[in-house]
Amino acid sequence: MAEESNDLHGMVPDSNDTVLLLIDVINHLDFEGNEELLEVAEEIGQHIAKLKKAAHKAGIPVIYVNDNFGKWKSDFHNVIEYVINENKPGKPLALLLQPQEDDYFVLKPKHSAFYCTPLDILLNHLDAEKIILAGFAGNICVLFTANDAYMRNFKLIIPKDCIGSNTKEENDACLEQMKKLLKADTRSSDEIIQEMVKGSIKKKTDAERAQTPKKVIKK
Repeated sequence: MAEESNDLHGMVPDSNDTVLLLIDVINHLDFEGNEELLEVAEEIGQHIAKLKKAAHKAGIPVIYVNDNFGKWKSDFHNVIEYVINENKPGKPLALLLQPQEDDYFVLKPKHSAFYCTPLDILLNHLDAEKIILAGFAGNICVLFTANDAYMRNFKLIIPKDCIGSNTKEENDACLEQMKKLLKADTRSSDEIIQEMVKGSIKKKTDAERAQTPKKVIKK
């Protein structure tokens, strides 16, 4: 019979009821119909970079969840090198949003960050209850991830200036859908950052963490 595990052997030191998920921000952006997205990608990246900086200051864990671009022998560092060294259209975005040493990363095989990945286990050990989502594409991978997070009872924050889709119309439509159906908070990143600075989004104390019952994850 499989044993039950609630321990990641000390490899997940952070704890916060809020986490920041960066979806496919290390992205080659090299696909048909990318023209409109490329025009706004760097501006969106700047907003995401500010949001990430504020999250770090507030003690909010940052998790990169990235497509493996079909490279099944790759790890996340290989994906970064691929986007940068191959001079793909997404290179400026990748350079801007490169992960830091204390960031987490998860590679995903399909659209949702939850599908066939260890994200559920990681979020459980981080004591996460609320997810801030940012990245690309808003109407595909961000939307699929938001749907799965909502079904897992996570509260959602999706800053409207931190996601991008192939067209503005598609982006506006998915934001409206996530706000209406998934109860997502879609205020601007500046408003979310203000809450981080005020401390309304804050790190749990050790005592609070000890009192929070964890889901039991089976091996």
